[in-house]
Amino acid sequence: MSKSFYKNSNFYKKYLAPVSIKRQNKQDDFVCLIFLIIKICFSLLAIISLIKLGYSSKVRLTRLREIKDSFLYEKYRFNVLTNKFDDLFSSDGEQRFMKDQDQIISRDIIRVIWR
Repeated sequence: MSKSFYKNSNFYKKYLAPVSIKRQNKQDDFVCLIFLIIKICFSLLAIISLIKLGYSSKVRLTRLREIKDSFLYEKYRFNVLTNKFDDLFSSDGEQRFMKDQDQIISRDIIRVIWR
């Protein structure tokens, strides 16, 4: 007998149709579960990536801030030293240079300045 006969018969409608529907529902549920697991995995991957990206950005900004502060400090020191150097070659710069030196010479010591 042909398949169409079984599909149209009462036997198929009573006994085989519910079994095939259950089997189809189980397959659909399994596929939905797999897709749900994949979605959860991708969501976790995205969250972890965002956390790592945020931490890396924070570290990078901290390092850039340290470099900026160091640069500004060195720039300030350079400007101070440049001004002192320029003052050294101005009029009476040698005398001002000697006054700026932090040294204590006792009275009985002779200081010699080479020219």
